[in-house]
Amino acid sequence: MILIVDDNENNIYSLKKLLESKNFLVDTANSGEEALGKALKNDYALIILDVQMPGMDGFEVAEIFAGYSKTKDIPIIFLSAVNTEKRFITKGYASGGKDYVTKPVDPEILLLKVKTFYNLQEQNLEMKKTQESLKLEVKGRRESQVSMKSKIDHFHLLLEGLPQIAFTLNEEGIVDFVNGRWYQYSTSEQVFPETYQDDLDIKAEFEACRKKGKALELETRIKNIESGDYRYHLLRISPVYDGVAIKNWVGTFTDIDDQKKVENEKDEFLSIASHELKTPLTSIKAYVQLLDRKLKLDKNSAEAGYVTKVQDQIEKLNSLIGDLLDVSKIENGKLKINKKPSNLEKVIENAIETIIQTHDEDKVKIKRHGQKPDILIPFDEIRIEQVLINFLTNAIKYSPENNQVIVTTFVDEEGVKVSVTDFGIGIPEFKQKAVFQKFYRVEESSLQFQGMGIGLYICSEIIKQHRGTIGLSSIPNEGSTFYFTLPLN
Repeated sequence: MILIVDDNENNIYSLKKLLESKNFLVDTANSGEEALGKALKNDYALIILDVQMPGMDGFEVAEIFAGYSKTKDIPIIFLSAVNTEKRFITKGYASGGKDYVTKPVDPEILLLKVKTFYNLQEQNLEMKKTQESLKLEVKGRRESQVSMKSKIDHFHLLLEGLPQIAFTLNEEGIVDFVNGRWYQYSTSEQVFPETYQDDLDIKAEFEACRKKGKALELETRIKNIESGDYRYHLLRISPVYDGVAIKNWVGTFTDIDDQKKVENEKDEFLSIASHELKTPLTSIKAYVQLLDRKLKLDKNSAEAGYVTKVQDQIEKLNSLIGDLLDVSKIENGKLKINKKPSNLEKVIENAIETIIQTHDEDKVKIKRHGQKPDILIPFDEIRIEQVLINFLTNAIKYSPENNQVIVTTFVDEEGVKVSVTDFGIGIPEFKQKAVFQKFYRVEESSLQFQGMGIGLYICSEIIKQHRGTIGLSSIPNEGSTFYFTLPLN
């Protein structure tokens, strides 16, 4: 809007009409006092000010405008018919005017000047708004940075107070903070603690997980700098998300050496006990078979049924002892995986055939879905068949009302996925992660179904040594799907 200040109504009328013809919004004032009042209330892009006015003249009004923050930057064009001498023009510029126009006025020239100053002022106002906006944005960012720094400092303080070794990494996987306990096992925050020669390389394992955006959980032995001892630690490195993107990583080493020693003692006992039980059990099995041959019992007789049941129980006991020996081998790092190029489809068919032969064919129905992996990939045939038989046995065991089982396979560029689906009792979501732990049994099924809770643990370790993944999805009272993957290379 443009403000015209003149004590002559005729001058105001003619100038207002000229400007309005070019679509300018126009306001008017008949004196300097009125102009000052309006300028302090309204926003004007330009003021056209008459020099010769009663009371305050135009120069005085301009000087007063220059003293107020709201009006000091409004461009002023002086308009005068009397004061046309050089000294008056100079005074006009000195008092804050942007231009000095003498009468008679050339309308076209005046309009050009008005448009120029009007546009300049509009641009200045836009620039000021942009600057204010930028100032607010900068202020907001500074406040956010201060707030974030405060949160980071608080977070680092919390990490310092942890009993574990704690550290953070940026999105590229570079360590950017460590707490004091880190330096008990490393001389530099950029270098991971030294691991035992037989353990996995921490940096390589984390890098593989980082590329997939997955958390890392690893038991490893790291060297204490002061004592030189290698102590077992549980390493966990988890991603921190900012929306859908990973912002950084947080890791901890938790000392589990004492716990591992207790477990090792228990595993050593199980190993000794299993080996000691194996010998007499083998003798019992041999004598029962010899007795069966000597007696030559009628297959339909009660006695023959008793012998068969004894043999079944011996096989179950033999299987349990075998599982305990496998657990012992896993804990001692002696579970051997003999990988060689093999046909996975044949192994799956053998496992299904084994289950069908050892169960009532009329009750057990196993269906095959998906693309058959009729290709050669490196894996241990015996161990993978052991995993499949365990999955299939559990699927039938925990589906007493519905023995239908589906085996599904899927092949892509990276590997093969094998799933076994049942329609049984299912597992609650909050207990699903624990089923692959050693000796874990779901409470709801522990009384109804026999078992030691080590079969899935063994399966998990076998798949881990194949560099594959293992997991499940389940809905209580609807069924479960257990799966594992094997890499093509």
